[in-house]
Amino acid sequence: MKVIVTSLFVNDQAKALTFYSEILGFTKKNDVPAGEYRWLTLVSPDEQGGTEILLEPNIHPAAKDYQTRIFSEGIPATMFGVADIHQEYNQLKKKGVVFTMEPTKVGENTIAVFDDTCGNLIQLLQQQ
Repeated sequence: MKVIVTSLFVNDQAKALTFYSEILGFTKKNDVPAGEYRWLTLVSPDEQGGTEILLEPNIHPAAKDYQTRIFSEGIPATMFGVADIHQEYNQLKKKGVVFTMEPTKVGENTIAVFDDTCGNLIQLLQQQ
């Protein structure tokens, strides 16, 4: 068994698609109409067959509440691995990404956290 799709609630699918593809560099894999919304997934450009991120609209009250509460408490919605966190941090800062935590050593690893502009905090992780 393996993870093939993981959901990330967003408050605006179009805005999220722009941020995750143009700013973060993910590749759109699926964009299928689903009523008023879309089945919208992205993958890492390095792993086209890897786990898909589903940019899921937070239309359900429980999803909105969950997203709002973890954001307000500073809890990242998900984590992305990077090879060089300082390089990634500098590149994203140049693109206007707002970080709530600069690269910080935590045990053997280094983490940073940014705002995805769509209602989530995202953690970057460089494993040692």
